[in-house]
Amino acid sequence: MSEIPAVSREWHLVRRPQGWPVAEDFALREAPVSAEPAPGRILVRNLHMSVDPYMRGRMNDAKSYIPPFQLDRPMDGGAVGEVVASAAEGFAVGDHVLHGLGWREYAEVDAERATKVDGSLAPLSAYLGVLGMPGMTAYAGLFEVASFTEGDAVFVSGAAGAVGSLVGQFAKIKGASRVIGSAGSAEKVTLLTEKYGFDAAFNYKDGPVADQLVEAAPEGIDVYFDNVGGEHLEAAISSLKVHGRATLCGAIAQYNDTEPAPGPRNLVQVIGKRLRLQGVLVGDHAALQPQFVQDVAGWLRSGELRYDETVFEGIENASDAFLGMMRGENTGKMIVSFTG
Repeated sequence: MSEIPAVSREWHLVRRPQGWPVAEDFALREAPVSAEPAPGRILVRNLHMSVDPYMRGRMNDAKSYIPPFQLDRPMDGGAVGEVVASAAEGFAVGDHVLHGLGWREYAEVDAERATKVDGSLAPLSAYLGVLGMPGMTAYAGLFEVASFTEGDAVFVSGAAGAVGSLVGQFAKIKGASRVIGSAGSAEKVTLLTEKYGFDAAFNYKDGPVADQLVEAAPEGIDVYFDNVGGEHLEAAISSLKVHGRATLCGAIAQYNDTEPAPGPRNLVQVIGKRLRLQGVLVGDHAALQPQFVQDVAGWLRSGELRYDETVFEGIENASDAFLGMMRGENTGKMIVSFTG
């Protein structure tokens, strides 16, 4: 095990983005590291950290379901690392843990906010993706919020991302009659059908989403899993069957808008079709965690479930990874690793 350094690098938000974030909104700074954590706490050397779309909202000074990042303070987010010092019962040096203090090389973590993970069951980075928050979001959003049932036709936007790629596969494993995905490149469209098993997929840049969705699902859809918002949501409302359900997970298409985005122009259809549109926050579904782990671990072992990661190496590249994720440059989960 490497010696604990006197200082650690960490990313700070130094100004609030106006529209699309840029590199100048962030700064990589040094902070002291204490080799002796306070009672009930552990010192973790982070090995992998997550960048996620929800973080863009935290860069605004606005009240939401999660507090905004503070200027000139370290940002945070999911991370997995190795315990290098412990003052907490139940945690030993060498344990691997999942926690919420990413965006830094070393983190002193309240042990009650850390969860041990087993690197022999899956790569440690998987606990930030398929076995972590994105996987749980996909699982809860499809099975509990959208009330998926065998035989449903499912449409997923942002389908090559960390959440969307899992939603489509979960639906196929559980007997969907048809799974359709949208993505932003020809390469991702091919990935959806050839690797993840989607029945159809299209590039939303190739033409109106509504037209391409009708072509891919001429008989309509029962479930829509929305990671994008905007034009995709409007198209899905038109294609949803009577008593269709939509899980509203994200709206990445409008996260960087400086003016309020117009709502779908066809909301009146929600009445006649008796549609259900419901948001999902993964924290509301903690009771599903044991079943989620059991199911997903089993699907990984059997080979039914596949996943991808896009990895940036080095903490110095974390802001670039975030900006790339916002531009849709990732396939599957975007991870920043600093294991060297």
